[in-house]
Amino acid sequence: TRCSGVAGARRCVSATAPQLATNMVNQKDAVIVDLRDSDEFRTGHIAGSINIPAGQALDRIAELEKYKDKPLILTCDMGAKASHLGRQLRTKGFSDLYRIQGGLNAWRSASLPVVKE
Repeated sequence: TRCSGVAGARRCVSATAPQLATNMVNQKDAVIVDLRDSDEFRTGHIAGSINIPAGQALDRIAELEKYKDKPLILTCDMGAKASHLGRQLRTKGFSDLYRIQGGLNAWRSASLPVVKE
């Protein structure tokens, strides 16, 4: 399929800069899904993001279904898990998918805020 392989995943899941992700949340009611494990999430995450660890995402797809009509922005540490999961979600009917280019590392490098639990 056109979504196979690393290059295909990038075509299927548009990379967005951290600042653009913020705009999407504010203007398009986008939902940020943090794919890191819950311990990493607690140490610092994007405000308003939901935590569904990458390894559990397909088992917890029902939690994502309610956001199917909104842009979903996937993030992890560097962006690799987000690309992989985005490709899988596309096969489940999710069409408006993005990943934060460079993941949470890029978010922090851009001096954007994170919150802790």
